[in-house]
Amino acid sequence: MQSTVSPTPAARLSMTQVVLCGALIVTLSMGIRHGFGLWLQPITMDRGWTRETFAFAIAVQNLMWGAAGPFAGMLADRFGAFRVLVVGALLYAAGLVLMGLATSGLAFTGSAGLMLGLAQSGTTYAIVYGVIGRNVAPEQRSWAMGVTAAAGSFGQFLMVPVENWLIGSFGWQQALFILGCLALAIAPLGLGLKEPQSTRAAAGHQSIGQALREAFGYPSFQLLMAGYFVCGFQVVFIGVHMPSYLKDHGMSPQVATYALALIGLFNVIGTYAAGALGQRMPKRYILSAIYFLRSVAIVVFLSVPLTPMSVYVFSSVMGLLWLSTVPPTNAVVAQIFGVQYLSMLGGFVFFSHQIGSFLGVWLGGKLYDATGTYDVVWWIAVALGVFAGLVNLPVRESAIARPAPAAA
Repeated sequence: MQSTVSPTPAARLSMTQVVLCGALIVTLSMGIRHGFGLWLQPITMDRGWTRETFAFAIAVQNLMWGAAGPFAGMLADRFGAFRVLVVGALLYAAGLVLMGLATSGLAFTGSAGLMLGLAQSGTTYAIVYGVIGRNVAPEQRSWAMGVTAAAGSFGQFLMVPVENWLIGSFGWQQALFILGCLALAIAPLGLGLKEPQSTRAAAGHQSIGQALREAFGYPSFQLLMAGYFVCGFQVVFIGVHMPSYLKDHGMSPQVATYALALIGLFNVIGTYAAGALGQRMPKRYILSAIYFLRSVAIVVFLSVPLTPMSVYVFSSVMGLLWLSTVPPTNAVVAQIFGVQYLSMLGGFVFFSHQIGSFLGVWLGGKLYDATGTYDVVWWIAVALGVFAGLVNLPVRESAIARPAPAAA
């Protein structure tokens, strides 16, 4: 008599473990980079560089982060997130140390730009969200992504004052060396995201080529990429250039520090709320509302007298809208295409985000050096917000229809 054995379901990591370790990794990786704007003036003044030199390196960082993201995601989907996180942690530490040692614009671009961009591609959302997608049930996925994004926001709130204190206490160069040591903690945290091979194998049976052709031929994927481009332009321009914008208008460095910290604090609320709302209402409406409200917030900020209080109110409002695009965007990608190649597809969407980041941070420095003001870039950010709000409205969130696999 022949016995029949039911197939064993793929082993999954516990949701608590995945969310906790993912949140701590994103807290470190995003928290460190959120404070880079604090280094603009001390580095350029000490090295005798223009603001465009610093801004170009950070722009290259964002572009490299985005360009390498799909490949880091592809490797994580294929070989597991843990290996990618270890390499990313080592690159992060080395990039921060070399950023402090660079004495030319070219060397600074190589370290702060290329190396840190590569490091961030292997230590941030796309890698972590792939593990969440495969190990968290669909009905809790948007919430789990919101918690992880909120951790990145808490990292900004926590790390910006810490980085400002490090610069003041040890000097900008030693502060970068200390952060390099801290970045190494990402590697042991990655053990909590080490998936069994069976979990990745059970996610689906598409080839990489099939997944890419399907996604790039789908209009909703293209619209999500267009909206994410705007997100990158806005947040990186503000994050990098706001401290200098405020100093140009006579504000003390403490106002800029508090502003960036408030963005991080309120983003904890905004990203968590966006993830939780994504379980209850169409995510395209959440995304459109975020982009429209960003434009409104910038217009009001530019229209009222600039005071510390107006800066703090603007920072709090922008904080609610800051990374709140991340959970619904990635949840829509998972909802449409499944989770087998979520890190890779999330990496391609994020590449669009980083092209926007490159233009936002670089144009901020370029147009400032040309005109002596940031006004033109602020109004570009307003117009792009309206555009992104409109293009997200027609996104279709239902799972894509695929032909049934042929019978064996």
